[in-house]
Parts: sequence; C-alpha cells; structure tokens
Amino acid sequence: MKTTAPAPTPTTRPLAWCLHLLTMGLLVLAGGRAVTGSRPHDELIVAVAAVCGLVYAAGPLLPRIRRSRRAAACWLAAVSAVWLVLLALSADAVWVAFPLYFLQLHLLPRRAALPAVAATAAAAIGGFAAHQGSFSPAMAIGPVLGAAVAVAVVWGYQALYRESEHRRRLIEELTATRADLAGAQHTAGVLAERERLAREIHDTLAQGLSSIQLLLRAAERALPEQPDAAARHVEAARQAAVDNLAEARRFVAALTPPALDGTTLADALERLCATTSARHRLTARFHRVGDPMALPTAHEVALLRIAQSALANTVRHAHATTTEITLSYLGGHVALDIVDDGTGFDPGRLPDPDPESGGFGLAAMRTRMHTLGGTLTIASAPGHGTALAAQLTLIPPAETEPEARP
Repeated sequence: MKTTAPAPTPTTRPLAWCLHLLTMGLLVLAGGRAVTGSRPHDELIVAVAAVCGLVYAAGPLLPRIRRSRRAAACWLAAVSAVWLVLLALSADAVWVAFPLYFLQLHLLPRRAALPAVAATAAAAIGGFAAHQGSFSPAMAIGPVLGAAVAVAVVWGYQALYRESEHRRRLIEELTATRADLAGAQHTAGVLAERERLAREIHDTLAQGLSSIQLLLRAAERALPEQPDAAARHVEAARQAAVDNLAEARRFVAALTPPALDGTTLADALERLCATTSARHRLTARFHRVGDPMALPTAHEVALLRIAQSALANTVRHAHATTTEITLSYLGGHVALDIVDDGTGFDPGRLPDPDPESGGFGLAAMRTRMHTLGGTLTIASAPGHGTALAAQLTLIPPAETEPEARP
C-alpha cells in the first residue's frame, strides 16, 4: 500500500525570504563575476546562472512544492542539476552549495537529506579543486563547515517546531477538556437543581395539592346536610394552600422550610402530626427518643420532607387509622421511624413512577438519604401496614471542637 510522504516542516516567511535572497544573491555574484571577467565561457556562465535562477524561482511559485515532498524533491533535483553545470563552468558556483544544504535538509526526508548534503559538499569540494588544478585540505573546510552548520540549524529548528506543535496540541486538548469539564459541570448543576426542585415539588406542592383535593372532596360530600363540617374542610383546604404557598416561596429561594423556621425538628414533626390529624381521618402521633442534639440543616430538611411525604402517602393510599412517627437520637445517629396500620403493599412490586399517577415519593426519599450518606429501609406487606426507617450518621463527638472552658 502506498503512503503519502509527509509535507516539509513549515517555515516562517522571513526565513524563507532570507534563503531566497541568499540563493539569488550568490547566483548574481557568479554571473556578475563572469560578466566582468575575460574567461572563454563567461557568456555561458551567465546563461546557466540565469537558468538556475529561473528554475529556483519556479519553486516558491508552485503550491504543490510546498505541500508535497515528492514534488519538492523533483524541483530540488532540477536546481541541483543546473547548479552542477554552473559549478563545472565557474568556481564561484561553489558558494551556492550553502543554500542548497538548507533546501535539501528542509525538503527531503532525514534519511535522504544527509546523503544529499554530503554529495553536495563533495561536489563543491571537487569542483573547486578542479578549477584550482590541485587539492588541499583547506579547500574542504568551507563546504564541510557550511554543511555542519546547516545540519545543526535545520535539525534544531525542526526539533523546536515539533516541540512547539506538541505543546500547541496539548494546549488545545487542555482547552477542549476544560470546556468539556465546564459543560459537564454546568449540566450536572442543572440536573442537580432540577432534581432538587422535583423533590421539593413532590414533597410540598404535590402533597399539599393532594391534601387540598381530599379536603374539598370531603367538603363536597358534607354538603348540604353538614354545612359546618364542610366549612371546616374548606378552611383546612385554605390553610393548606397558604402553607404550600409559603413552601413554594421557600424552596424556590433554597431556604429552610417554614416548618423549621425558628423551631426544632421535633417540634416541626409534632406540628405535622397535629395538622395531619386535624385535616384527615388519621390519628398521627409523635414520639421522641433520646436527648435532642443540634442537627445540620440539610439533615433536618431531609427528615422533615421524608415525614411529610410518608404521611401524604399514608393518607392517600394506606387507608390507615393511626400512624406513629418516632424521632430517635442514638448518639452518633439520628433515626426517623414511621409506622402505620394501613393496607400495606409489596415493596418488590412497586409500579414505575408516572407523571399522571405519581410514584416518585419513595425514589425521592432514597435520593435524599443517599445524598447525605444515610439509609432508608421499608418494610411492608399487603394487609400488614408499613414501616419506614430513615437513618443518618452524625459527626462523632470526638471530631467536634471542644467546648471552651471558663
């Protein structure tokens, strides 16, 4: 299978123009000396120098030579052939070997460039010695030294260019990675905020609207025989709407729930039980075990939301008459247990969440616990009620800062 030869290493425009001017200047020098001389082949020297200049000038004007090593090698061979003719006619052509070194090292692959440079240097030494009629080691110093300088300069430039390209690619990859990371972080932030709002809406507005719906249905059934009972249900629904409006304003601003504003988690749970008992046909009782301790706000919000969601599920689905909520402080842990005497269900056969019928409550509870490093356990069976246990680990006392002594 044929492979395309790699393109020559790009050079800056000033370097290329310097090489072009050097080559043309040396050719003009050789032709000028022939014009002012009195040798028998002076007119032929001027003509060959002009042809060499024309062949050389064709290279920068042909785009293919800049893109393909093969085309560049053919052009370079033509320039070298005309130069050899000029070298055979004039010793002044020996100086043109110096820019030819740079062209060969730049345009040819490395394994071909060194032999070409060596051949050019040998031709320059041999041609100059032939014109002088003798050879001395001093004649080889100029061409050999020029070849060594050209090799060092061109290979050093190519090494610097490769290093620069490597760094450029690394910077581009870093920039692309940084952009991807920023995009991923933005997406993760959007998803996290969406998930937070979904949990808050489910545990507050959705449950509140469900409670309002149940209360209004109860008021509708009470009319017209029991107007006083209907009025109580409507008032309870109005109060539920007020509470949910406050909840909505709070969670949009990511503030503490109103139920925890200026009070403890235990008091909030006790009020939740009292409110649920007053609004629905369910007796909710609260119990506290252990000595109360200060909890992080995130822990309190999570436990309160779980209690709200669990009670709402009990009201809507369990057909229970009583439910017991127990908040336990167990040293390095805090636990919330919710037990009802309802119809129960099979935890292994839960329906998939659906926007129409719901089913997001347990998933939201698990997400809250997982986010805080806690656990959520559900025990239930058809006809045997439901028990839900949420547990969070607190910072051990040894890791907290010691109290200041007087």
